Amino acid sequence: MRHKDNEVDLVIDIGNTVAKIAIFDGYLLVDVAYSSNQNLGVLSEITAKYQPKEGIIAAVINLSDRVLEQLTALSIPLLRLDRNTLLPIINLYKTPETLGTDRIAAVVGANGEFPDKDILVIDAGTCITYEFIDSRGNYHGGNISPGLQMRFRALHEFTAQLPLVALDGLRPLIGTDTQSAIRSGVLQGIEYEMLGYIMALKHKYPELLVFLTGGDDFSFDSNLKNIIFADKFLVLKGLNRILKYNNGRI
Repeated sequence: MRHKDNEVDLVIDIGNTVAKIAIFDGYLLVDVAYSSNQNLGVLSEITAKYQPKEGIIAAVINLSDRVLEQLTALSIPLLRLDRNTLLPIINLYKTPETLGTDRIAAVVGANGEFPDKDILVIDAGTCITYEFIDSRGNYHGGNISPGLQMRFRALHEFTAQLPLVALDGLRPLIGTDTQSAIRSGVLQGIEYEMLGYIMALKHKYPELLVFLTGGDDFSFDSNLKNIIFADKFLVLKGLNRILKYNNGRI
């Protein structure tokens, strides 16, 4: 069933690792396809299937010549998210020209779900980002930390003898060998880092909500589960909302 605005939109999110190509019918996410961030091989297929009317693209990398060719071949208006794009929130970031499009899109997506709440958005991807937007729609900024695989690789590449450890395996509280020591150290370090941000902000903003998005999953203490919303499509939803805002549809 179509949304009341009767528009099917194309949303493209090109990240450091992969590209996501999504179709929205109003605010309903209809389909998501994944491809290389150097060649949007599924783009022509998904647009032919759904025939979107408009689109938006956000990229945190320089686009390859092949991707530029594929985007140029589209027959629909395509909004490129950058520092000059109108936003349905107030951006207080002091250097908007350096703000990652994925970061601002995730915040817009979370604010769209709960516009009157203080929100912390944690995006666990190549990097882990922490973004804060208050209940009045003011985006204050955020922090950037190394992501899961980046931490594993750093321990291996910046030491002489530590191995590159796989994610799967034993995760004791205290490592009993080098493999489990690295695995537990990385995973527990990330979880404690996240919980630290949550608790620090909850002290100042008691009604804080937390959104967790990105490609990596983490478990939390049961006392905190009731304030954490897991949504791996938060960036896509934010981009869709930005597109509608710029076209006067919200």
